[in-house]
Amino acid sequence: MPDPTSSAPCISVEGVTKRFGPLTVLNDLSFTVKPGEKLALIGPSGSGKTTILRILMTLEEINGGHIRIEGEQLFHMPRNGGLVAADERHLHKMRAKIGMVFQLFNLFPHKCVLDNVTLAPMLTAGVDRKSAETRAMELLELVGMAGKAKAMPAQLSGGQKQRVAIARALALQPRIMLFDEVTSALDPELVEEVLNVMRRLAAETDMTMLLVTHEMSFAHDFADRVLFFDQGRIVEEGPPDAIFRNPREERTQIFLKKIIAAGHRV
Repeated sequence: MPDPTSSAPCISVEGVTKRFGPLTVLNDLSFTVKPGEKLALIGPSGSGKTTILRILMTLEEINGGHIRIEGEQLFHMPRNGGLVAADERHLHKMRAKIGMVFQLFNLFPHKCVLDNVTLAPMLTAGVDRKSAETRAMELLELVGMAGKAKAMPAQLSGGQKQRVAIARALALQPRIMLFDEVTSALDPELVEEVLNVMRRLAAETDMTMLLVTHEMSFAHDFADRVLFFDQGRIVEEGPPDAIFRNPREERTQIFLKKIIAAGHRV
């Protein structure tokens, strides 16, 4: 079980660079995340927040630097006293530690809610159907969707789909959870039901959690620490009160003023 007081980081990002063609999206990025820490990543669109989540899920490769998950290299593996590029077996092992909830749900439209949640444990972890369904119903209860277990995704609201997506990510029992703008595709009245599930997860589990969001008031309440990204770098970091109430950097101040002017609470 992760120990939040442990000095060893759960995630260590060291000098990571990511380019898409001529565009540098992450520029010598470094930060660490403690076991059990709840981290909010904020900043303007295109600042690299989602890219770092996709990299942690190995959906994107890096052009330079190193990432360690629980002390183990993510994109490299030891061989003959040195490091070589990770093979698919190593990447698969590392992915098992991490779950991700995406902005657009990505549910299988031809499978019911229960099947959406049980599929990955059965296919990738070899869990038998009965055990997978028992666990899935527990998770659907956690996110308030047990009553919709036999419903098809087309019968669900956006908020319900996102709650199923959270249950699906939890089904593989990850130690790290990544949330990428999970409320940005929802109608405003549906946002709160998803945020309530995330509040419950943060309060009741010891998972390490990284959240990319424009919901600043939620980030303030959710996070142990906030990182403000701009142009692929971390401009400022600190406890939520310090970042949202008294930011030191001018770039952070300008960003938060724009967020408030757009009608978002901080």
